[in-house]
Amino acid sequence: MPLVKATIKDEVKAAFMQVIDQQDDDREGAVDKVADKIADAVINAIKSMQITYSAGLTSPMGAVTGTFNYTIS
Repeated sequence: MPLVKATIKDEVKAAFMQVIDQQDDDREGAVDKVADKIADAVINAIKSMQITYSAGLTSPMGAVTGTFNYTIS
């Protein structure tokens, strides 16, 4: 699954909207909730990345050597 900026943006926006709608005056708690949700959005984005190996590694009778050529999407 490729990285989609809109998905990350939607998760971050939802985090801020959740805090804006809360009724109490606990700023520290609000900031903590936003930070937690943003961390979740980043982790979800990282987990959704796809690394595609294209070439570069060899193992001609021993340890794998070479340069790992790849694309990230």
